[in-house]
Amino acid sequence: MNSFMQQSPLELTLALDQIDNPSTILPPALLIALTTSLGSFFTCLFAYTIFDKESVKGKISLQLFMNALKNIAMAFLALTIGVILGILLTQLHTHIPFNSWYLLLLFIFLIGIELAFTHFNRTWLSWKILIVPLAAFIGSCLAGFLNYSLLGHEFTLNEILALGQGYGWYSMSGILFTQLHSAELGGIALLTDLFREIVAILLMYTMGWRFPRPAISSAGATSMDVTLAMVKQSCGTHYVPHAMMSGLLLSLLAPLLITVFLNF
Repeated sequence: MNSFMQQSPLELTLALDQIDNPSTILPPALLIALTTSLGSFFTCLFAYTIFDKESVKGKISLQLFMNALKNIAMAFLALTIGVILGILLTQLHTHIPFNSWYLLLLFIFLIGIELAFTHFNRTWLSWKILIVPLAAFIGSCLAGFLNYSLLGHEFTLNEILALGQGYGWYSMSGILFTQLHSAELGGIALLTDLFREIVAILLMYTMGWRFPRPAISSAGATSMDVTLAMVKQSCGTHYVPHAMMSGLLLSLLAPLLITVFLNF
């Protein structure tokens, strides 16, 4: 799990090193990442407050809170190590291809084994599970309108809305935006979804133990793979199917939604 925490800052550092004038695209990327992640979280929380009040009720457990603090500390430690390693590699002009795909597959394989021995009730098959990805879409769009009021002098509304539809899938969004629009917007999309993945991980550790579905919603497409291990650790094994369903749907929709918004 910590390998993924280290991978994101490493990839972020290397990505910044390859982008011309990264300082000009960092602010909008960070703003869009924060607003879309938080927009997804609170939209999902609001939706479940209306449609399934029992799922957002409950008392705060001191033990769970302390476990969350422990996970946050470990996550920040891994994040710091990753940033330092990335900076050192950049300073030394050393390029090492980072590919944690096989490690990710191993994590998913182990989670699958645990799922086979876990008893699930039928609640996760309910239509309410679709609220998680739907809230991610609505929250990202609402955040897009907010971002347009702040960045409207730099980007059009359809560009900002499209930038919110990557759902953390930076390897796809960066390439797609570059092909469909421009290298500049491709760089912003790449950084936006890298930041969005990091924000999702932080939300998972800080709020996942108390509000698992909203935390999964904020993770977007990454809940199916990169953040799946965090879902299991922070939210519980019971919510793994929610994460996989949400991540799958958003992964299928992300390229389509980006294309539609850019050509709207």
